[in-house]
Amino acid sequence: MKILKNIIVDGNHQKPIVTDVFYKPTNQPKKVVIFCHGYKGFKDWGPWNLVAEDFAKADFFFIKFNFSHNGGTIEQPIDFPDLEAFGNNNYTKELDDLKSIIDWISNDNTFKNEANIDDISLIGHSRGGGIVLLKANEDNRVKKVITLAAVCDFGKRSSTIGDLENWKKNGVKYVVNGRTNQQMPHFYQFYENYKLNEACLSIPNAVKNLDIPQLIIHGNKDDAVFISEGENLKKWNPDAQFKVIENANHVFNVSHPWKQNNLSQELKETVEFCFKFLN
Repeated sequence: MKILKNIIVDGNHQKPIVTDVFYKPTNQPKKVVIFCHGYKGFKDWGPWNLVAEDFAKADFFFIKFNFSHNGGTIEQPIDFPDLEAFGNNNYTKELDDLKSIIDWISNDNTFKNEANIDDISLIGHSRGGGIVLLKANEDNRVKKVITLAAVCDFGKRSSTIGDLENWKKNGVKYVVNGRTNQQMPHFYQFYENYKLNEACLSIPNAVKNLDIPQLIIHGNKDDAVFISEGENLKKWNPDAQFKVIENANHVFNVSHPWKQNNLSQELKETVEFCFKFLN
């Protein structure tokens, strides 16, 4: 298996997109799967590397990356050394970053014998699920889309509601990261950017318009993004497949750091559903 870590992909927002690829070198073009992490997430969180290896073993060309403004850096792609970047992140930057990754794999000749650029699928976890649904609807290079514990509406999230008056006055509000104990800033630009782009950031509209295969996976014990959000996605696209993972929480019963060499039963089941759907 070939694993290339921390490749630098140039994006549109003055910060690098730090990217990994996992594949079995066979000189046969393989289906491309691009994975998007969620809010306060990163490409090396928990067992995402194990998940990537499983996809590569199953003959996929698997790409995962850090959004340019997720708070990581080239030197330290894990966790959040760059809180200034985190505070300046927003949904349209993440959509642009994902486009940059699709452009990169579509145009970079390095992997032309290994990656089938005519068969690109997206997988997104949590907030990343919302991002991949929007991108799948607007980019015809995407052939299939999978969401894991995805949000169904950006307008209802804490980053777009709350005490707007104080947020505007102070220019920033903070969210505590329970694991790292960091005070993570959200600059007011986040809200302004959302309002300015509200129509094209509508997940309900995107899902209703999807004309490619869609798989929705959600745990029935998710207390961060309730399963009702997955049910909404299914309601908006009755043709979508909807898989409920019994007893799974928001991260399918894994955590960071993940010291084990195998996945939780719930995440293993999730990955197997993905394989079936993509094949």
